[in-house]
Amino acid sequence: MEAVFAGVVGLFFSAAIYLMLSRYSIRIMLGIAILGNAVNLLLFTAGRVTPEVPPIIRKGASTLDNAAANPLPQALILTAIVISLSFLAFLLVLTYRAYQDLKTDDTSEMLVAEPDERPLPPLGY
Repeated sequence: MEAVFAGVVGLFFSAAIYLMLSRYSIRIMLGIAILGNAVNLLLFTAGRVTPEVPPIIRKGASTLDNAAANPLPQALILTAIVISLSFLAFLLVLTYRAYQDLKTDDTSEMLVAEPDERPLPPLGY
């Protein structure tokens, strides 16, 4: 079961990197969202995927059983979901604002600080 999750994590990471290398801001944003999901799935897989034994310490024991799933990665994933959702909302607003101002989502055309008609620098002193 964990080998399947490891393969899916690899697919997610490769798709995220492919999208983030694009020059369009929407694809970059989707790549970041997929990257966040890949990291969450990686943490989940690292915490052992065992449906048989719940992560509860038995009476009289001081630690979890070796077959039990680790609850710490699950708690980290819940926190990461909230953070990635808020980060994705921020990126969505930022991308929409850039599209409103510049009328494009192509990052190679977003050259407000470096317009095409700028004068050449001085050639002699």
